[in-house]
Amino acid sequence: MTATTATPTPIRAIVTGHSRGLGAALAELLLEREVDVLGLGRSAHPTLATRERSLSAARFTETALDLADPAALERWLASGALRQFAQGAQCVLLFNNAGTVDPIAPLGGQDASAIARAVTLNVAAPLMLANALASDEASGHTQDRRIVHISSGAARNAYAGWSIYCATKAALDHHARAVALDAPPAVRICSVAPGVVDTGMQATIRATGADKFPLRERFEQLKETGQLASPEQAARQLIDYALSDTFGATPTSDVRELAPR
Repeated sequence: MTATTATPTPIRAIVTGHSRGLGAALAELLLEREVDVLGLGRSAHPTLATRERSLSAARFTETALDLADPAALERWLASGALRQFAQGAQCVLLFNNAGTVDPIAPLGGQDASAIARAVTLNVAAPLMLANALASDEASGHTQDRRIVHISSGAARNAYAGWSIYCATKAALDHHARAVALDAPPAVRICSVAPGVVDTGMQATIRATGADKFPLRERFEQLKETGQLASPEQAARQLIDYALSDTFGATPTSDVRELAPR
């Protein structure tokens, strides 16, 4: 399967955090490639539900779901909605994109509820969804299942003030490494860093006081000098890789290390 040629078999994709930023770009570009999309997130995409008919013949659906609420996610998984969406597809992609950079603060200055929310949203939800997709019972015996954890350079490099974000993104990387050793049938997985993308998360970082995040000035300079990737650029690279024959050859990757197409 390649990203540059049409495929005769149905492809469907689940995108978490699809209402804005990188998640919105992923959903939009997948639909343009005639891939059915299921968006999962707290809020609806502002325009995609009405636009999708003009974009392609692909089907777009979305479910309001707080992925930081594990009980709500567990109920949704038990409802059979994932199996219903996957039924009949040759390939199902899961883009675990939803996440939060909060709390940004050194140890001792972090809000306890923000820690719990971050760990649930950044780690528990992706792992629960990945497990469900890998389950034949939940996925409808789909022949090809590809799990894309949206990672970060913070998974592989420590940053002051980002201990929670670094730890949760590192958890996704190590989860992918362990799953690759499990080698579940018909499942490929990779935890992919998308580069520094111009999203709302970057705005949050730039609005943080230097006392909580000493590297704020560096991220301000990236914005001022035009060095941030657009969500569309990053999404295109992620989709190309997810649909390529080489996806999952290594359990972790970085879009900046992938060969240009």
